[in-house]
Amino acid sequence: MNHNIAHTLTKSAALLGEQTGLIEAVSGREMSFRELATRSDSYAHLLEKKGIKPGTRVMLMVKPSADFICLTFALFKIGAPVILIDPGMGYKNLLRCIEGVRPLAFIGIPKAHFFRILFRKPFATVKYSLCLGNSLGLFGKDISQAADRDYGAYHSYKAAEDDLAAIIFTTGSTGPPKGVRYEHSIFEAQLRLIRDYYGIGPGQVDQPAFPLFALFSTALGATAVIPDMDPTQPAKVNPQRFVESIEKYGVTYSFGSPAIWNVISRYCSKGDRRIKTLDKVLMAGAPVSGELIARMQDVLSPDANIHTPYGATESLPIVSIEGREITETTWQHTRAGKGTCVGRPLPGIEIAILPISDTVIPTFQHRDFLLPGVIGEIIVSGDVVTRGYENNKNEDSMAKIPDGKRFWHRMGDVGYLDEEGRLWFCGRRAHRVVLESKNITETLYTIPCEAIFNNHPDVFRSALVGVMGSAKQIVAVMVVEPEKGFTRTTDQLIAEVKKMGKDEPLTTSIQYYLVHPDFPVDIRHNAKIYREKLSIWAAEELKGLI
Repeated sequence: MNHNIAHTLTKSAALLGEQTGLIEAVSGREMSFRELATRSDSYAHLLEKKGIKPGTRVMLMVKPSADFICLTFALFKIGAPVILIDPGMGYKNLLRCIEGVRPLAFIGIPKAHFFRILFRKPFATVKYSLCLGNSLGLFGKDISQAADRDYGAYHSYKAAEDDLAAIIFTTGSTGPPKGVRYEHSIFEAQLRLIRDYYGIGPGQVDQPAFPLFALFSTALGATAVIPDMDPTQPAKVNPQRFVESIEKYGVTYSFGSPAIWNVISRYCSKGDRRIKTLDKVLMAGAPVSGELIARMQDVLSPDANIHTPYGATESLPIVSIEGREITETTWQHTRAGKGTCVGRPLPGIEIAILPISDTVIPTFQHRDFLLPGVIGEIIVSGDVVTRGYENNKNEDSMAKIPDGKRFWHRMGDVGYLDEEGRLWFCGRRAHRVVLESKNITETLYTIPCEAIFNNHPDVFRSALVGVMGSAKQIVAVMVVEPEKGFTRTTDQLIAEVKKMGKDEPLTTSIQYYLVHPDFPVDIRHNAKIYREKLSIWAAEELKGLI
């Protein structure tokens, strides 16, 4: 049986033919499903002639576009694993990631080629180099022009379940980014869940704020609209342009981080504007507040649904909850410090909670699973769970737990299951703050503690961090970021949030409070707080005081 994920685009083209498969909002370029399939075939023929064959690792550094989609599917067809790295992760991380995956081929826009020439060492393994775009001959001919010609159908590589399709890097929000191995079967399982659970397919129009999701849309027969935005800076999206393309092309669903929907919802609320075509919004990448969901509900049609899927680069999606259940049922508990409810496991997914460990878990017994309501480490098993990292046995041993014929993935998150089988997220395992004094150990979890202070009307968000004190013991520090337009003194705000902390049993052990004007966040979603950076900053601010 051929598990090559490329067959999905071929099927969509056979079924939908001349129906619009992709639109570039910036250029206005539109391509039918048949044109997408034909162009990806042309690219596959061209790349094969250039020496790319099954197993050739290809680094793709191309902007979100029709050519990005067609090139990716072309590499799937050849059986050449595609390497995708967020360019916004910073050049040091980027270079380390490139060197770690040892690409044999490189396809990029002229700007990416300049980067490759400037930093030659990480690209030392590159044997084949191709340019997408006009480089005035500096980096060879523009392959997009050659792909305009129809070279005929390309017979795809017959992929097994465990054949590598892609290497996709994590955001690195709690450490160096890691290359996650995506076999063809993982993509198949993801597509099946997205299609069946969220009802994505022909007749739908998607505008994804994360480029990779345009692949899922076209594979499922939905039209993909590439928005006018920088995908590495979703929090800086131009809301007018984003909303205008939704309305112009009749977009019916859209996936993006909470950061982008915060901008869009505020823009629409301020202008009393309702996005009538959207009937489905997916928010993921960081905890989603009930206030954001309520604000989005106000600018969508009454029948529209908001979903907040939970997962990670290593396993996505695994859990989901609908917005109304949050605003009507779970949000009041979140505000009281019970964690963020991320929903119930999706079909075929099993979630369990183990006692928290910072070391390798070589094995466990199912009797070790914690009871409902007890916070522990979240683990997951299912067919969307990736099998390992690229060239990183240490991380494999830390993240994977064998269990007979299957394995579990350690999410790196802490939380608990409630009596209804819903998962509640309480933060990253690495971000918990463990306090020790007089033989008493107390653990503070980020999401429950921060929720207390996020109730303050002048607090945009907060972050619990641990800082090493002079007595060589960790002290808890709460850092708050004020709402934009905050005009009072920081001393006033600190006094108020400190009183909130002392009045709440959950947060009485927090000793120090600071105000930071603009939290550092991850590059993919602009929503995950870099608490490690805030901890370093807090240590400097409190030097001599703790």
